[in-house]
Amino acid sequence: MGYSSDLTDKEWEIVEPLLPTKKKTRPPLWTKRQILDGVFYQLKNGCNWADLPKDFPPYSTVFWHYKHWCQEGILDNIMTNLHGRVREQVKKNHSGRP
Repeated sequence: MGYSSDLTDKEWEIVEPLLPTKKKTRPPLWTKRQILDGVFYQLKNGCNWADLPKDFPPYSTVFWHYKHWCQEGILDNIMTNLHGRVREQVKKNHSGRP
């Protein structure tokens, strides 16, 4: 059983290509989806990073990725992309006019 902030499979299909690919090093212990679900949990609930439930990756890992993705503009890119998709669904152009 997940959390209400977790991405659905359909949402993950949209977001996954927008995340950076990992350089070829050792295999990660946690998936990007698990990390992003941890980020969304913290943002939705407003808890301290250290108070993330134990079924998420360690809070230091989740926070590191959050900080890195913010600095690199990745989270802004995801929001811009999702905003454009929503506007397209309601048949509005990017300027906000019908």
